[in-house]
Amino acid sequence: MAAGHGRRVTQLGEAAARWGGQVPDDPGITELADLLEAAADDAPDRPGTPGHSPRALLAGAVEDLRAAARLGGLLPAVTLWHLQRAIDQEHTAHQQHTVPAPRQEHRR
Repeated sequence: MAAGHGRRVTQLGEAAARWGGQVPDDPGITELADLLEAAADDAPDRPGTPGHSPRALLAGAVEDLRAAARLGGLLPAVTLWHLQRAIDQEHTAHQQHTVPAPRQEHRR
């Protein structure tokens, strides 16, 4: 499980860097949560977007990271679940962020 934990933390560090975060060497889960929280503050909030907006998805990822940080090493399987959920939410947010917003048609 330790290898899975390390792999997920690395993935989340790469995700934070994609959003413009300055990721330190060997970041902790709380540091990654802080970086993604800053990204969520800057992310677009697209009302009417199918699913959740990038901002909402990143906020969800931050919640999962904070939950994983609170658990620490007490429940490794649950911590891994929260880390994977954070990765999934960030991935979806990144996909939505890079896809242009749907054009609004103007009625006359």
